[in-house]
Amino acid sequence: MLKAYYKTHLEAGTDEAGRGCLAGPVTAAAVILPKDYSNDMLNDSKILTEIKRNNLKPIIETDAATFGIAQVFPEEIDDINILNASFLAMHRALDQLTTTPEYIIVDGNRFNPYPNIPHTCIVKGDGKYLSIAAASVLAKTYRDAYMEKIHLEYPMYNWKKNKGYPTKEHREAIRQYGITKYHRKSFKQLPDQLKLDI
Repeated sequence: MLKAYYKTHLEAGTDEAGRGCLAGPVTAAAVILPKDYSNDMLNDSKILTEIKRNNLKPIIETDAATFGIAQVFPEEIDDINILNASFLAMHRALDQLTTTPEYIIVDGNRFNPYPNIPHTCIVKGDGKYLSIAAASVLAKTYRDAYMEKIHLEYPMYNWKKNKGYPTKEHREAIRQYGITKYHRKSFKQLPDQLKLDI
């Protein structure tokens, strides 16, 4: 059973999706849930089915006191590295909140402090706290929708299925067709024995 709050009911949970992908943005969400909020269906987005995540998305958006979504795209990821891009996406999502939180809880073990608001990093926080779980669902569903959209432009990579993650099929398509403007050039796109001149 997920807990409502870590410290205060005016608390933003934040999480990102797409950190380990070869293509597409890293997407983050920040969510403040109302006092005494409960939702038995809500859990870490990774253990929910795609149907459940998509069903939860409008519920979270309606129920949340406030939420924000932000994406950092490949060019910026290549410029500042994926870890910093993940933090930046979370900061930008927090910037969008219409209520300033008193506290921030972050999924993971590292975070760049957000100005003037204390935070705690919680490993596997998306499986422990409702607001982080809600942020994980929003980040994942928004990112998946974006990958499905750009799939139409480059269907040979099958992003609607792999969402940009380094599946065997995705790597095979890179080997065959090269990379696109949506690929992260700073990432190792192929194993060493399949190196590409990029």
